[in-house]
Amino acid sequence: MKLLEERIKKDGILINNEILKVDGFLNHNIDVALINEMGREFARLFAGLGINKILTIEASGIGIACIVAQYFEGADVLFAKKYQTKNLDQETYSASVTSFTHGRDYIIRVSKNHLNSDDRILIIDDFLATGHAIFGLMDLVKQAGADLCGVGICIEKAFQGGGSLLRDAGINLHSLAIVDIRENGEISFIDDSDAESMIK
Repeated sequence: MKLLEERIKKDGILINNEILKVDGFLNHNIDVALINEMGREFARLFAGLGINKILTIEASGIGIACIVAQYFEGADVLFAKKYQTKNLDQETYSASVTSFTHGRDYIIRVSKNHLNSDDRILIIDDFLATGHAIFGLMDLVKQAGADLCGVGICIEKAFQGGGSLLRDAGINLHSLAIVDIRENGEISFIDDSDAESMIK
């Protein structure tokens, strides 16, 4: 998605050739107009799949998922919680994930009351690095017997391999911006369709 790529070029900050800082427009201060356009693009990419629920993980995925859900008629947003809270239902699906950004493991949970076998799920997240968070969310979907229709990612870091793992597993994955790092440390982009063809 050229609009997102241009914004990354303009405002993204690469730290140690690993961390791409985009908190000025994506996951701290949110540019709602930009996310709206991203929502339209996700709706185009995953059209006709009968998606009724957007699944994400707290915290940075929630705002994005809520905006994206408006482009899928009747879809709710469900987010996996990283912490056990007193008001979380006792009956939950749970999975272990490792956060690349935070450098720690989490148990993520969703209530069994909000995820069931009738759901057709689109997973949405802001970043894809190693893929641990997405595989954790996919585990929750599998436990519930729900249908996984696809995975939509705002920014994929190609050099950390998560996208390749998902594509190799046959997941319907679309990333709006796929970032790679050149030898001189500059950011480059891979087209989503080119990434798809790499496993064929």
